[in-house]
Amino acid sequence: MDILQGTYIANERGFGFVKIEGQTADIFISKENSKSAMDGDIVDIILLDREKIGKNETGTDRNDKNDNKSGKDKYRDGHIEGKVIKIVKRKVTSVVGLFKKSRNFGFVIPDDKRINGDIFISKSSWGKAKTNQKVVVEITKYPEKGRKAEGKIKEILGFKDEAGVDMLSIIKSFKLPYEFPQEVLDEAKKVSQEKIIPKGRLDLRKQEMFTIDGEDAKDLDDAVCVSKNEDGTYTLGVHIADVSHYVKEKSCLDKEAILRGTSVYMLDRVIPMLPKELSNGICSLNHGEDRYAISCIMTIDQNGKVIDSDIRKSIINVTERMNYHDVYDIIQRSNPKVVKKYEKYIKHFDTMKELTLILKERRNKDGYLSLDIPESKITLDKYGYPVSICAYDTNFANEIIEQFMLTANETVAERFYWLGSPFIYRVHEKPDEDKVSELNKYLYNFGYRIKGKKDDVKPKSFQQVLDAVKGKDEEKVVSNLILRTLKVARYEAENKGHFGIASKYYCHFTSPIRRYPDLFIHRIISKYLECDYNLDEKLKSKYSKQSIKYAETASECEQVATKAERESEDMKKAEYMESKVGEVYEGIISSVTNFGMFVELENTVEGLIRFDNLDEDYYIYNDSNKSLIGEHTGKVYKLGDKVKIEVLSADKDTRRIDFKIAEN
Repeated sequence: MDILQGTYIANERGFGFVKIEGQTADIFISKENSKSAMDGDIVDIILLDREKIGKNETGTDRNDKNDNKSGKDKYRDGHIEGKVIKIVKRKVTSVVGLFKKSRNFGFVIPDDKRINGDIFISKSSWGKAKTNQKVVVEITKYPEKGRKAEGKIKEILGFKDEAGVDMLSIIKSFKLPYEFPQEVLDEAKKVSQEKIIPKGRLDLRKQEMFTIDGEDAKDLDDAVCVSKNEDGTYTLGVHIADVSHYVKEKSCLDKEAILRGTSVYMLDRVIPMLPKELSNGICSLNHGEDRYAISCIMTIDQNGKVIDSDIRKSIINVTERMNYHDVYDIIQRSNPKVVKKYEKYIKHFDTMKELTLILKERRNKDGYLSLDIPESKITLDKYGYPVSICAYDTNFANEIIEQFMLTANETVAERFYWLGSPFIYRVHEKPDEDKVSELNKYLYNFGYRIKGKKDDVKPKSFQQVLDAVKGKDEEKVVSNLILRTLKVARYEAENKGHFGIASKYYCHFTSPIRRYPDLFIHRIISKYLECDYNLDEKLKSKYSKQSIKYAETASECEQVATKAERESEDMKKAEYMESKVGEVYEGIISSVTNFGMFVELENTVEGLIRFDNLDEDYYIYNDSNKSLIGEHTGKVYKLGDKVKIEVLSADKDTRRIDFKIAEN
């Protein structure tokens, strides 16, 4: 028998798939052939059928919680089928769930529905846990045929409906490091008390510069200043907190930052990469306070091209802390009170606007993908209950910071690429041919198409479609379709360019307080500056190995953080809609599938209209143009259509939101 090894990806219906590295098609595993494998387990499998059945459908959403179609055959079709013969390594060692107990035994119902079956808890293993408390249970025996998994409760999170327990459950489910070890806190306190000395740094404390962030931001890691030169060029200074000065290599702080990889933003709380003594204190570019920085100072011509640059270790003192709304009011002259307050700085912000428009035009010519997909702004009350959900409000001031940070990131990446330096790049490769073909099927319904060679598609082709839909009803849908087509960006030690930004060289340099790759890059920059760009081969070799390792771990940490953040949003959206059952909204059909259609509301909440709830007719799914067609009425539902819906149900625990078409 040929034995293959891969990662088991569980589905809540009991079956799953095995993903094998280097293969595009996943292997279908029925429940009876899963050997009780759990999500993420490394397994050995054999193939049951050498011949592939039908069309390759690797795009199937394996974990679609909303799929109410019964047949597992829907998933089996198009996949080779296999059988797990050995579980090589277990990934799941602990589970978060709801505890229930009787007199002599108890069990935990896992929050993660991909874990099939409850976990048995003996009386001696539940400690002080009570019924309806959320707990963390350590698995002591894994499930076998006919027997449930067994476990021991190692942590009690609180009663299910207690304030904050839902968020804490997600944090524990994703094993996010919620608290800092004492030695890390002690080290942070010590380094934060160091005196700031200007010696050996470019002194920019008298230069007027500004931080521009949201009103509630606490970790301010970038400050900017712009001036226009006599020859028509611009000087852009992007000054980033020199976190590497405080977080030394091999220190407790550094080891913890590597472990965390990134800060995680969970609506009502932040799980920071660094303790607050650094993130909100000595590293944060608080106005009126001397701070160490690494400054990228660029000369930019009237076409938006960087024609000269200098990277220096500096000491700065931020002139004013600004927020996006005030900067926008100044630029637009829309709020006399704000304009009056910052009157002496108006010239700075006008010049920022001027340069931003130039940079933006240059990027658009290159094919920069400006995906206008609003983020959700979810407001919670003091008990953690969602009181409002809307699209996050952005304006031109956000674009100023975006364009300036992009330019600095590109400039630093290009400089160190040509130096042949060890480095961590932000990589975003071009989309796969089959994904582009699939996208064109969708776009055909709107009268658009991604042009060019399928095997060498350019960012400009995508940007042309985005320009064409700007301001139209289908803009949001098309932007989301393009986003789903693109690959996920990641960190790599090798430069492969960034497709979405249409850039040959790109890195993350501008957020070292909350991302480890940025911190690592700062350390590399410092080493090169200290030795006047003559880094010896021994150090190059050392940092090259580190860049490979840290790029991989940072990418993994980012994926976990993104999933946890999405999970918290999905949960709060479902909780919010629980009180809206029966209410009517207008939305746009955002996706059409063979089990129903998804509708997105203006407030960014998305729900599913299942076939079962389209009771006015029998609807047939048309795969070629992704639409639903009524067999008797001829009624067609397709992507981008506006529909009135009624909220049918919502469930915080399952994250499900169901709609139906509202009656006229």
